[in-house]
Amino acid sequence: MLVSLFSTSVLANDVLINNSFHPYQDDVPSHDGLQAGMVINQDNLAQFKDIIDPAFANFIEQGWLEVTVGETTSFDLHPGYIEASRNGLGQVSLGDSVGEINGWVAGRPFLEEPDTNDPRAGEKLAWNYKYGYNWGDSAAIAPFYWKYRDMNSGKLERTIKFNFHFLNFTGRVNHEPVPTITPNPSELFRGIYVQVLEPYDVRNTQLLIHRAQDDLKRDNSWLYLGFQRRVRRLATGQVTDAFLGSDLMIEDFEGYNGRISDMNWNYKGTRHMLMPFYNHNDLTLDAETHSDSDGYQVVAFGGQGGCFPNITWQLRKVYEVEASPVDDSHPLSKRVHFIDAQTFTIPRTVSYDRSGKLWKTFTIGQAHPDHHLPANKGTGVSIDDSFSMIDVQAMHCTTGQFKGQVDPSLSTPEMFSVQHMRATGN
Repeated sequence: MLVSLFSTSVLANDVLINNSFHPYQDDVPSHDGLQAGMVINQDNLAQFKDIIDPAFANFIEQGWLEVTVGETTSFDLHPGYIEASRNGLGQVSLGDSVGEINGWVAGRPFLEEPDTNDPRAGEKLAWNYKYGYNWGDSAAIAPFYWKYRDMNSGKLERTIKFNFHFLNFTGRVNHEPVPTITPNPSELFRGIYVQVLEPYDVRNTQLLIHRAQDDLKRDNSWLYLGFQRRVRRLATGQVTDAFLGSDLMIEDFEGYNGRISDMNWNYKGTRHMLMPFYNHNDLTLDAETHSDSDGYQVVAFGGQGGCFPNITWQLRKVYEVEASPVDDSHPLSKRVHFIDAQTFTIPRTVSYDRSGKLWKTFTIGQAHPDHHLPANKGTGVSIDDSFSMIDVQAMHCTTGQFKGQVDPSLSTPEMFSVQHMRATGN
């Protein structure tokens, strides 16, 4: 009997793992008339409106862009992350308050399908995003180009060249040390370090974010201003200000760059949607913005004002989650996140201002690691590869072109310190 119960439990766990990490193994989504290679535009949009979020469908309806459909492909995560998720089955639970979680060590904390009858289903999906394999244990975007554009005229107003670095201090599954970097006296979960390379007037501006393991603790963030040559701590409210005059807040990074406890999370349902997933190396790329000796080129942009990445879109399984700020003074009334069910990245987000009107839409293109830089092959990381933040009220956009590299040597623990900011600044 014990052997039978054990076998049943193992089988149930295998089903959970398979459904969560390999959703397209037995069930590739389809839609009447949708085929890889076809183009969705003003003429045929009505046939496909149910698989496109309304804000983006409106862009197509206005003729701002056309969408090329790609084949749905599996973005398999790293085996170490999947195994860590398996080891955590039955060990993880939510605490009494939003932002509290018990028993998590590494991997995806909640593998069961969300249930609309579960009042905390949205919160569980948020934790799956926070503890996802986004950028793996550590990675760098080096370089990273942001372009500011007027959507009406298409005028390029400004280009900023950055390096972005990411490091998980805990929940590590692949790069040693696993699962935690020690010593870790501040009990950090994650660090983000940003340095501006160009242009001259903002060169060497640096941003450092320390996110605690305890979600109820506020982030510690510092800004180094090159022209002032000093480090200052960021006030809490500054993460919702425009970052360096762009259309993004610091809180927007990666889809959502804040605490679970800062939002109310509401799961709205599961659906199949067109999402920006593609093979970078199969695209027609931008030969002017960046070209290294290794031949790498960034994603090209077009459409209205040059605000849309020239990529293909796949029909994928998606969780729709509404996040509304706990703080009434927040500039947004809510964000609607469309979370990819396999990778738990957030490739599409639609934001509403305090009066409830549509304000911004955020697209983050996801490139398959095996069709990207050679160093990314086999990493199991869904590569953030392009972005477009559109302010529909101001008719303005900020676009991003990436050279994302999953290479631990590019983001060492020493970089994620105030001392490093000062030393680099001087």
